[in-house]
Amino acid sequence: MEMISPKAALGIAAGVCGTLFLGYCIYFDQKRHNDPEFKKKLRERRRVKKSAGGGGKRTNTVFPDMKDHEAVQKFFLQEIQLGEELLAAGDLENGVDHLGNAVAVCGQPNDLLQVLQQTLQPQVFHLLIQRLPAVAPRLMKAQSAPMQEDDVE
Repeated sequence: MEMISPKAALGIAAGVCGTLFLGYCIYFDQKRHNDPEFKKKLRERRRVKKSAGGGGKRTNTVFPDMKDHEAVQKFFLQEIQLGEELLAAGDLENGVDHLGNAVAVCGQPNDLLQVLQQTLQPQVFHLLIQRLPAVAPRLMKAQSAPMQEDDVE
């Protein structure tokens, strides 16, 4: 009986492992596609992604009531997360808009800008700085409408 060389044994083992891994991937892909909830989940995920990164600038941002600290904090975290996701996906325009919204409602914008300057690419940070003056009027406009309603009472 002839012995198999260690290199041949290693090659056979690698081939068997690769085949098992490929079979595992095919099995679970079929299982996933046959799941009745798969298409619903996929459509929902695509709808959310499309609405988050939809075409054009997003100027219809609904700012929270600045008196409600919890709402402001939730909005801030949401805008930071959405901005980071959009930047990671390559959508610089909308990503910078969301980060600008976060800076506008931040209690310490200078500290946040220092962190962003260290973490963002220089061209993205400069784009953010250029967009900041346009965010303030939108925030003021959003805050002035509820104030007028409060004054009427």
